[in-house]
Amino acid sequence: MRILFIGGTGNISTACTRLALEAGYDVYHFNRGKSHDLFKKSIKQIHGDAYDIDSLKMAVKNQNFDVVVNFIAYLPEDVDRDIKVFSGKTSQYIFISSASVYQKPPLYPIITESTPRKNPYWQYSRDKIDCEEYLEKAFRDNDFPMTIIRPSLTYESVIPVAIGSWDDFTIIDRIRQRKPIIVHGDGTSLWTITHSADFAIGFTGLLGHQQAIGQTFHITSDEILTWNQIYEAVAVAAGEEPIMVHIPSDFISQFDEFHVGNLLGDKAVSVIFDNTKIKSFVPEYKAVIPFIKGIQSTVKWFEEDPTRMVIKEENNAFMDKVIAAYQKIKYI
Repeated sequence: MRILFIGGTGNISTACTRLALEAGYDVYHFNRGKSHDLFKKSIKQIHGDAYDIDSLKMAVKNQNFDVVVNFIAYLPEDVDRDIKVFSGKTSQYIFISSASVYQKPPLYPIITESTPRKNPYWQYSRDKIDCEEYLEKAFRDNDFPMTIIRPSLTYESVIPVAIGSWDDFTIIDRIRQRKPIIVHGDGTSLWTITHSADFAIGFTGLLGHQQAIGQTFHITSDEILTWNQIYEAVAVAAGEEPIMVHIPSDFISQFDEFHVGNLLGDKAVSVIFDNTKIKSFVPEYKAVIPFIKGIQSTVKWFEEDPTRMVIKEENNAFMDKVIAAYQKIKYI
């Protein structure tokens, strides 16, 4: 199978590339020239600007693919461009959406693919919903062979905390320096974090899957953790006991508009994902990497290359500011 990944070197797509290659697929990456050292001899590179329709058309004009996957589409115009370029050139188009599209707050805590899509807090999620609806219409009206996949909080080369880090090392450094870290709410809301290597099993099983056309899937771990447990596992990976300061999500959100979506529109709400659908389509799918082990591997990956261990002082400054403001009102 000839597979085109638009993107392909990111936190999720690297694991997907790795497993697709192991499955014997002919994998192409389309990007502006970025390559991953692990794949230089294994994949074929197509260079261009994925956000420019002329560049995209020129790059793939004489090629057809069994599957096209876009990891970096965020707006309806992104999927519209792909529809125009790849209609008739692929048997399956996979859009990587987000589990944050699900109703917030949910009226029922068990999340299935039929849970309503509604997120009044986060524009990112509303844009993903618009993309999904655009693709669904293209499928209904013109038989565009789309499949929608919704990851939740997925990690391998990022540190998946709600506040303090993402693609940087700040939260680990802060824990090691015995500085307080922020945990939203009382830390008892439920969440699921999925390792990219686990996600890739479900994802790869959908590549070229005829019955997946027109379907939507989320792919997550079945491990359910509180946010206290999540930060405790991060602290184990850092090698220190965490000093956790619990602060209400709406208080935190006053200091940065991003956290209105990130917390109120996502991580502050307890969710439990039902993975029955992906398991019925991909029987081999099973998430086997518990977070407490996976995050240790992630921290080790950062430490293997000092250039990855970036400390973002703006993250430290934000946490210090919010903690100081909250303690000021808490002890008045």
